[in-house]
Amino acid sequence: MAAPKYKRILLKLSGEALTKKDKGILDFDFITKVAEVLSRCRAAGVEIGVIVGAGNIWRGRQGGGMDRKQADHMGMLATAINALALQDSFRQVGVDTVVMSAVEMPKFADTFTVRDANAALAAGKVVIFACGLGEPFFSTDTAAVLRAAEIGADAVLMAKNIDGIYTADPKVDPTARRYDEITYAEVLAKELKALDLSATTFCMENDIRCYAFALNDPDNIYRVVMGEHIGTELHR
Repeated sequence: MAAPKYKRILLKLSGEALTKKDKGILDFDFITKVAEVLSRCRAAGVEIGVIVGAGNIWRGRQGGGMDRKQADHMGMLATAINALALQDSFRQVGVDTVVMSAVEMPKFADTFTVRDANAALAAGKVVIFACGLGEPFFSTDTAAVLRAAEIGADAVLMAKNIDGIYTADPKVDPTARRYDEITYAEVLAKELKALDLSATTFCMENDIRCYAFALNDPDNIYRVVMGEHIGTELHR
């Protein structure tokens, strides 16, 4: 078996990737496929952290006239629901998993500390990070790259509904071209919607590599981990 390209990864899953219109808020058949792929990655020797969004349930901006902090708190709780669902599916395929929450909720999840997260990863457990950073106004993108820095991940794998980063929205502009690779400085200069501003700046300042690719086929996670170039690499 070939050696994986990355020893430790942080996989970012959007909430939208976990659902289909006819499956309710969670498509467990799809989540099980993701779990099976992560099991293969673990068997190859990769240590895996996962952070999940909540777009399938609630986004803070859906709050309209709500207090922004209150709306964001609801979003954090929604990520905890998704994290617990992932944990259950992962365990069903034999992947030892722990959920760590940035917000204390000891009846449902362990409270995140860098020390405990690194110990769990080194022990071969998949660590699922819930509740973002535990503070309002910060996106899951920012939480993902900060957690990646804290656990010393080799790369952030951004599993998306689109197969990489484009010059424009390919759903709107048929001439849009996908980048094979791009620097964070270019992302900022061209105002591309790859990561939010805070996350992009953090990655640039801390030399964090990201890889954006489509999750329509969960096997893409394994392909990227093993070094196959199928999306867009972002780097300093």
